[in-house]
Amino acid sequence: MEEQEVRKYLRQIQEENSQTALRKLYALYFDRFFRIAYYYLHTEEWAQEVVLDVFLKIWEHRASLHQIANPEDYFFITIKNAALNYLEKEQHRKELTIEKDTVVKTDKSPEEILIGEELFAHYVKALDRLPERCREVFIRIREEKQSYAQVAKELNTSVNTVDVQLQKAVKRLREMLSRFINK
Repeated sequence: MEEQEVRKYLRQIQEENSQTALRKLYALYFDRFFRIAYYYLHTEEWAQEVVLDVFLKIWEHRASLHQIANPEDYFFITIKNAALNYLEKEQHRKELTIEKDTVVKTDKSPEEILIGEELFAHYVKALDRLPERCREVFIRIREEKQSYAQVAKELNTSVNTVDVQLQKAVKRLREMLSRFINK
């Protein structure tokens, strides 16, 4: 994703009230936003709802889009916060239904949680930098848990090609993330 292209869309949304620019921004970012939301929510329906809510907020607050210094970071934080807020609302709704106070316990320190979130942000950026076919194969096999045969059939290619694309994706991701993992 080119930052200039994103900034152009944001400018058009703000200055021209361009719904076309919003749709183009949506097309650029939907998959990435969805993956981030799904990471926190673990439910496709909720993740889609959060992404749509974020795009609605972008539209509603279009007058202040010029204040965004770094769109990539801004959108990551916005999606993450929206997902966590959604999760909190769902948890609260569940508690009211059950009429119990449920406390989620974690063995992780705030520092470990922050490091995990930063690593995930770098992972999402690295995934976006993969060639399209590698990224698609990687997501289908590693994140969606599809079989090699299923991916090969859906992409109209051989199992061997799927294997090669997955190996290429893993190698590139390992290279891009090695500096963050080895810290």
